[in-house]
Amino acid sequence: MMRKTTYIQAINEAIKEEMRRDESVFLIGEDVGHYGGLFRVTRNLMDEFGTERVIDTPISEQGFTGMAVGAAIVGMRPIMELMYMDFFMVCADQILNQAAKMHYMTGGLLSVPMVIRGQQGGGKGYGSQHSQCVESTFAQYPGIKVVCPATPYDAKGLLVSAIRDPNPVVFLEHKMLYFTRGDLPDVGEEVVVPIGKADVKREGKDLTLVTFHYCLLQALEAADELAAEQGIDIEVVDLRSIVPLDMETIYQSVAKTGRLLAVHESQSNCGIGAEIVARTYEEAPHLLQAPARRLGMAPASIPVSKSLEEELLPWKNKIKAAVLDMMLRPVAV
Repeated sequence: MMRKTTYIQAINEAIKEEMRRDESVFLIGEDVGHYGGLFRVTRNLMDEFGTERVIDTPISEQGFTGMAVGAAIVGMRPIMELMYMDFFMVCADQILNQAAKMHYMTGGLLSVPMVIRGQQGGGKGYGSQHSQCVESTFAQYPGIKVVCPATPYDAKGLLVSAIRDPNPVVFLEHKMLYFTRGDLPDVGEEVVVPIGKADVKREGKDLTLVTFHYCLLQALEAADELAAEQGIDIEVVDLRSIVPLDMETIYQSVAKTGRLLAVHESQSNCGIGAEIVARTYEEAPHLLQAPARRLGMAPASIPVSKSLEEELLPWKNKIKAAVLDMMLRPVAV
């Protein structure tokens, strides 16, 4: 049986069920225990698992990340929360130089099975230091997997896979998704979504729109409106995972539509959209009937002002404008 639940509840259930299944799984971070997390994602977990498995830490990302990496190396499976993913630079050495590289540098002798989770993105007026999207930065470092689920089902299934994975996984949530609702099987039914597999969330024939995270919801709204207003039929592909990147699913879609638009909230410059477009031109240019495009945020720090923030973010209206430009002014590749 399926039920409606929130993105927050899906993540909470995944953590709870994996902690019940495997005693080596524990949760660590700022305010994850008594307070239940800044966005209440980890609420009630300390009540069941106690202070030895749900560990509140001081405001020291560098310190508790080092603890989590060490614990993973000796056989534990930490789920480490960063309150805002903007803060990962404070503990970048532990994540990017230690967790990501330990398996390679020890010739496969050591693994670092840990999850680094937290929320990113704009939309709440939190300003420049609490609204960035960081997936492209993590994607530059071999040894780390990066996932960005957009629905409750994918959030639960991907987090379960991330916790069970023998490698470090960066699990990126989005603050605008937390209270969205979606279908999820009843409690007790296992939900597992493979890391590295994209999903077609809307079938279409005129243009392939590749996206992830909160932009997925914006893209689906844009697609429905464009179908009603202009008769344009958009296929929407949800990446779900950034590393590994499922280009095969993208190529299968572009082979049908002939057009490709990659959309993400982070800046266009050096973003995942640029990578998708570049790979398509390198590996499958024959699939394109018109130039592929990317759409990301403008190269600026995110302001607190709601109106200015909305002007920067590549949400529904900007997606519609980009699609119309591609469809109404086709140019041979």
